[in-house]
Amino acid sequence: MPERADLAFTTLNAALKAAGEGTRLRILALLAEAELTVSDLTEILRQSQPRISRHLKLLSEAGLVERFREGSWAFFRLAEQGAGADVLRALLARLSPDDPTVARDRERLTVVRAARATAAQDYFASHAAEWDRIRKLHVTDAAVEEAIKAAVADRPVDALLDLGTGTGRMLELFGPDIARGLGLDMSLDMLAMARARLDRAGLRHCTVRQGDIYDLELPKNSFDLVIVHQVLHFLDDGGRAIREAARVLRPGGRLLVVDFAPHDLEFLRDQHAHRRLGFAQETVTQWIEAAGLDAVSYRTLAPEAGTDGKIAVSLWLARDPRIAIASSREVA
Repeated sequence: MPERADLAFTTLNAALKAAGEGTRLRILALLAEAELTVSDLTEILRQSQPRISRHLKLLSEAGLVERFREGSWAFFRLAEQGAGADVLRALLARLSPDDPTVARDRERLTVVRAARATAAQDYFASHAAEWDRIRKLHVTDAAVEEAIKAAVADRPVDALLDLGTGTGRMLELFGPDIARGLGLDMSLDMLAMARARLDRAGLRHCTVRQGDIYDLELPKNSFDLVIVHQVLHFLDDGGRAIREAARVLRPGGRLLVVDFAPHDLEFLRDQHAHRRLGFAQETVTQWIEAAGLDAVSYRTLAPEAGTDGKIAVSLWLARDPRIAIASSREVA
């Protein structure tokens, strides 16, 4: 078991005082489920914005909650480190999920999440035909795809899983060099485009189907490469998606995350359902390590001079630390 640090009386007292109020305890329980904004919490708890903001300020000052800003939005999450983090998690672990107050809040959280998912789904449906064109806002596709191939070029890929496959471009890119490829996406419009793309490329060993990135109906140890390409910025809980991706990796398997670096193009959130305006290196690295994976490498690609690109693109490569048994392809 990891060594537990003793807390000073004042530190423990401050943490318990901050958590020991009804609304604040409810907020902590909700933040254990997802990163949320003041607006989210206002809708779930049915309390005023000033009141929720005051509670969050007290929780932040006590070191129980972290606040981070993206454009005009501020997100809140449970503290990952600090003197009070262990106490907080011990308290929340004892909170019964069947308690009527907790259960009601979680039901309302589900509604908030469903509304976000519906907004993203509606966007995908209405923009399916222009999805590839929207990507021109960032580093050119050719440069990103070259970096993606280079990141995993050190050994062959047998089974590939592409989460949030969109138009199926990652399957098309890797298709000629893999034995099996599977792409998952929630959008039926996107899946229709991906199937057409794979048919045109003659990639019969690559398939796509509808699936939930948070709840993969796939067994453990199924894939030696999982790609999450330009997906996390649409999600409510990127860490949860990475944990689920890690679950289906084979021993020694790799996870490649490709997404925007931090930017300030607020219209992408307002007009194109982006939940997050890019990610700092440490944010995704923390999610990777929390999922039990080893962070292997990180790289950022800046937009080329003379192009319309305004957003840098980052790549995180991670590996399952379990020892892999060499496959017949690798031995050969």
